[in-house]
Amino acid sequence: MLEKAEQARGFFALPAGRTAKRVIIGLWLLLLALAVPVGLNIGSVQSDNARDRLPADAESTRVTELVERIPGGEGDQVLVVQQRREGITEADRAWATGRLDALGGSEMPPVTSDDGRTLLYAVERENPGENEKRTAAFVEEVRLAVAQPPTGLTVQVTGPSAIGADIDAVFEGIDETLMMVTTAVVALLLIVTYRSPFLWLLPLAAVGASTMVAMAALYGIASAAGITVSTQSFSIMVVLVFGAGTDYAMLLVARYREELRREHDVHRAMGAALRGAGPAVLASAGTVTLGLLCLLAARMNDLSGLGLAGAVGIACTLLTMLTLFPALLVLTGRRVFWPKVPRYGAPATASRGIWARVANHAVTKPVRTAAASAAVLGVFALGLTQLGGNLGETGQFTDTPESVTGYTTLGQAFPEQSGRPLTVVTDSAKANDVAARAAGVPGVADAEPAQQGGGLTVIEVRPAATPDSQEEFDTVSRLRTAVGPDALVGGPAAEELDTREATASDNWRVLPLVLAVVLLVLVLLLRKVVASLVVVGTVLLCFAAALGIGAVAFDLLFGFAGTAANLPALCFVFGVALGVDYSIFLVARIRDDAPRLGTKEATRRAVASTGGVIASAGLVLAATFAVLASLPFVPMVELGFAVAAGVLLQTLIVQPLLVAPLLVALPGKMER
Repeated sequence: MLEKAEQARGFFALPAGRTAKRVIIGLWLLLLALAVPVGLNIGSVQSDNARDRLPADAESTRVTELVERIPGGEGDQVLVVQQRREGITEADRAWATGRLDALGGSEMPPVTSDDGRTLLYAVERENPGENEKRTAAFVEEVRLAVAQPPTGLTVQVTGPSAIGADIDAVFEGIDETLMMVTTAVVALLLIVTYRSPFLWLLPLAAVGASTMVAMAALYGIASAAGITVSTQSFSIMVVLVFGAGTDYAMLLVARYREELRREHDVHRAMGAALRGAGPAVLASAGTVTLGLLCLLAARMNDLSGLGLAGAVGIACTLLTMLTLFPALLVLTGRRVFWPKVPRYGAPATASRGIWARVANHAVTKPVRTAAASAAVLGVFALGLTQLGGNLGETGQFTDTPESVTGYTTLGQAFPEQSGRPLTVVTDSAKANDVAARAAGVPGVADAEPAQQGGGLTVIEVRPAATPDSQEEFDTVSRLRTAVGPDALVGGPAAEELDTREATASDNWRVLPLVLAVVLLVLVLLLRKVVASLVVVGTVLLCFAAALGIGAVAFDLLFGFAGTAANLPALCFVFGVALGVDYSIFLVARIRDDAPRLGTKEATRRAVASTGGVIASAGLVLAATFAVLASLPFVPMVELGFAVAAGVLLQTLIVQPLLVAPLLVALPGKMER
């Protein structure tokens, strides 16, 4: 058994061979030459529209599919809201008519508010397939047409199409921006960590290679399987690759540095480092990958797409960090560490410094240390009481655009016209009856048949409630109940309601699956049930604490209107998967030394030797996720902030001050 284990560990050392390193680098250059042009096509499988995001069986998705069959059924509607404090004049009306009539017609005539100060003008245009680029171009046309209003007249362009165009504008160029900012952040942190003018280049080069291969692999899989990847999923994949890849690199470099003090030959030192750290890197990456693959069971397509993107990214990162990165380190030799070159025979430094003091405290007073750490996390978790309601479409912007402020103006001037239109599709023979039932629903301002064709009729229903209010969603539910099986209800508010319901379903479906898979993997890896339960328990507590911190920050610091519907699920998946990631590195080191030193001494040495590198790796991963918080899109800010908070809690509190003392205090010692 021991012989087989050694053979398995020896497999990890292959990239350290004198000839193998050059072969591996050559193969990677060939792979990159093939992957780069393929990966650059990733944009062709990206989409952020509701149809691709929602489940295929969602009622609003089925409405979109039916509307496609009706000539003129698909289109864009832009609302132009004009205000003059002294009252709208005939010249204002003529100005609007002259500029907007040529852009598109509308079945809704211009409407003036009761006080005469506001004029609402609707502009519509057919858009087969609801092409996002055509929508954005149409909205831009309208905005340009009204860009220079008469003196004293304020004009705002709003409506569902305008909001959709503004959301798309947020993501325009986001991939390139995210890549550049993430690269800069990781490079800066590596330079500060290593204090070497050369060493930081190797992890960055390896992570860059991982990213390009992951992009190519994701494009190939998504194209072959017909899967749509959202911009958010791709952005998170990039952050994962950079963060996890840098983590694995830092852990491997730390082990390699130790071995360079014991071995004169760099090849032997790298072989020993890979045999020691390789299995832990494989186990942690495998656990994260399996956790992300659990998202494929989600009904929400954007969540399942994220699972695929994240799993592909981590798998490619693992391959890179266990092959290309070690080969680059061996090729460059000790000199890459200059000016702090690890010398053969130099003493180890694990017995000194802050992490040695932390380790001594953790193992000498384990119960008190664990209790205090758990209490701190528990206090942070109380912030969950401040977790806001669902964010809604109009609350997704960090900088409120004109399309959102226009809805506010619309609601004040035309309370009965402020709701986003709902689309009801029914058989033409039942259209009048369905329209009458819809008009009688409490909260509905009006319901009128619009386009028809192919035996189907579209009825446009306008709720009286303001966008994203609970009353608007209640109106959708009442409308669906009123029309029953005779019709289907879609539109922006219906899509958001379907998103909430599908996300709630996914929480019960996916999260227990992630937890079960991670626990099973831990038991198989550690072969210690108590240790596995300790790790999972601490990860769950850390998840609650991180989300609690986020909830308070989103409310008091950022002033957000709510939280994204999928935020708890995403925080749970990343919190569990990445938290277990660090636990595996710590526990694997304890398990290696426990049979020889005993659990207490092995834990002390593990925390002293790995505490610094785990904290540094956590800082890098937290910083890469924090890059998401710099984007002008609230769901990304919330996710980046919460995950970064969770990673910092994991590396600075949970691992050294909760997991380590619990392993010492609880039964089921690691040496058994």
